[in-house]
Amino acid sequence: MAVMLTIGVWGLDRGGMWGDESVTFQVAQRTVPQIWRLLHDVDAVHGLYYLFMHAVLTVHPSEVVLRLPSVCAATATAGLVAALGVRLAGPRVGLAAGVLYAITPMTGHYAQEGRSYALVAAGVAGATLLLVRAVDAGGARVWWPYGTVVALTCVLHELAVPVLGAHAVALALLRVPGRVWCGWGRAAGAVALLVLPLVWVSQGQSGQVAWLVPPGWDRVGRLARNFSPGPAGPVFWGALLLMAVGLRERRTAAVALPLLLVPPGILMTVSQVRPLYHDRYVLYALAGTSLLVAAGAGRVARALGRVRFDGRRMRFGSRQVRTLLGVTGVLALTATFLHELPVHRQDRSAAHRPDNLAVVSALAVRQMRPGDPVLFVPSVGRLAALAYPKGFRRTRDIALRESAPRSGTLWGLEANPGELRRRLASVDRVWVVAEAHALDPHRPPSDPVERTKLAVLAEEFGVREEHVRQERVRDDVLLRLYVRRRPRDAPSAGEPPRDEAEGRLPGVSAGAPVPVSPRPR
Repeated sequence: MAVMLTIGVWGLDRGGMWGDESVTFQVAQRTVPQIWRLLHDVDAVHGLYYLFMHAVLTVHPSEVVLRLPSVCAATATAGLVAALGVRLAGPRVGLAAGVLYAITPMTGHYAQEGRSYALVAAGVAGATLLLVRAVDAGGARVWWPYGTVVALTCVLHELAVPVLGAHAVALALLRVPGRVWCGWGRAAGAVALLVLPLVWVSQGQSGQVAWLVPPGWDRVGRLARNFSPGPAGPVFWGALLLMAVGLRERRTAAVALPLLLVPPGILMTVSQVRPLYHDRYVLYALAGTSLLVAAGAGRVARALGRVRFDGRRMRFGSRQVRTLLGVTGVLALTATFLHELPVHRQDRSAAHRPDNLAVVSALAVRQMRPGDPVLFVPSVGRLAALAYPKGFRRTRDIALRESAPRSGTLWGLEANPGELRRRLASVDRVWVVAEAHALDPHRPPSDPVERTKLAVLAEEFGVREEHVRQERVRDDVLLRLYVRRRPRDAPSAGEPPRDEAEGRLPGVSAGAPVPVSPRPR
């Protein structure tokens, strides 16, 4: 837990939130009635998390406080994985499993993210530990804590439900008696009844994950590398070898292997029909890898303790051998972390996230004048203004009809196409905040409001300035100043619009870098 806490707080303030974090930040600062209204139309799957973060950010709304719950949850998960390893295979395996979980780069990534995934992982690890305790203890009362933790975890994020399938497979592999099945069945049934209304509501909000695609075998390989203490090289292959050895530890494998395989397997299978899979949704399954690798390392250590030297058998329990193996284990874990240190360091850069909204706001502060109209393309770009309002406080959001909190939406309601055209007709200059791919004329948006934005800009305006910080923003968020084109500068039929000052094509301005090929989120 100390290792995980240290890794979690290292570089916690990256200097900028990305899109999903900004949603947590701005939604959690709304009133409870406003949050409740939002959940009726969107993001019901994150409802409990938003209410929890509402209480957290009441203390102090900042980026560090936004991420602290995830750091604490990851720290607790490392301890729970260690406790699970102790119960299944002994203290050495438990200690190794906890440290392995802590130093895995994927764990550190989501430990520093203002979303619910680290909290869900903690809930699943706690529920799995309670499952093993219930199997060992027997009786009806022991299932109440298990059912409560699983229910809270699944309400926190409904895609934790597949963990029930993993636990069912674990009970089958452990060959538990019928009374254990009855106790688990009642707890699982209660969880299903509790989560069913949330699943029903979220089905009507499936547009939130419309960007997901059916996963292929490449995603399987990517997940395997993300779950390893090292995504490539000797660390990755060494971890695979130790996992194979760990399968010989029957009790540990019976719990860890289903946890590792069943939730991703269920989501990937369902996603062939209805895409629901993303690596972060199954972060909680990573604990299975740590347990299997640690179990394999423990088995290798016991085998080494039985090697004969000078005709005498060195026993594993001897003090000298225990010390030697302990030092070797510490060195191996340290070497693994140092080998992946560049990955950890890179992950603490804002550029390693999909976007950096603080950079967008900083550009706006430097370039915009009081009263300047601003147009966000697409409307989700308004998250920059909601997360960092300082850069846009003096400007006028020309497309906005109703603010996000009042409308019960994530980024507000915009004017209809006719009203938007009338608003744009009243200005001679407008700043556009956009992702490069959103301005691609060969990929017209399906939304009529977004199509109207692009059409009016192409027909009536030309690019005067462009500012972009591609080295800091992975999705190439740019800031463009469009000015109204005089009638004599209007493009002829079939001719692309040109800048009124220099005759440049839109998107290329003097001294500004040419945007790279668009890359969708």
